[in-house]
Amino acid sequence: MWRECANRFNRWRYDLYAPVYDKVAQGFARHRRRSIGLLNPQPDERLLLVGAGTGLDLDFLVRCRHVAAIDIAPAMLARLRERAGKLGMEVDARVMDGQKLDFPDASFDAVALHLTLAVVPDPRACLLEVERVLRPGGRVAVFDKFLADGGRAPVWRRAGNLLARAALAGSVLPFGFSSMRTVPVLPSSE
Repeated sequence: MWRECANRFNRWRYDLYAPVYDKVAQGFARHRRRSIGLLNPQPDERLLLVGAGTGLDLDFLVRCRHVAAIDIAPAMLARLRERAGKLGMEVDARVMDGQKLDFPDASFDAVALHLTLAVVPDPRACLLEVERVLRPGGRVAVFDKFLADGGRAPVWRRAGNLLARAALAGSVLPFGFSSMRTVPVLPSSE
């Protein structure tokens, strides 16, 4: 019940943010580029973008021919479809909950979650779904608003993230991923 309420709130607020989202989120372009570079999706691989928003990642994926993009907010996906059209890309864009993906098991070679886990109500459920739809040997890239090891968030952020930290505690490696590598996208000074 709490997850559905949080989903409704996220859908409402991101539909509201859609017209101005690019102005704010464009500031992360170089970090998105780096994350996509580390993921290294190949042209014939099937790629899933979870929490795809307005499609800012598409600028770095034009050589990819099999892209699926999901988001909870229809207004964000409308902008993603426009961007895909301008880039000459065909993207399977669907309104979908990242915590309950409507794709068969082992459907994707690579998955990108950019600025998603920090806002999804149940990040653990989202990661379990990513594991399910990822083929064996597949790759995942996560770029989000997490702190570097040893970093300390401002008081306002620590207070706001208590729930997120509790939800993610111990939930990264028990998913059955064969390996996990953490690569900082943001320099520690940012």
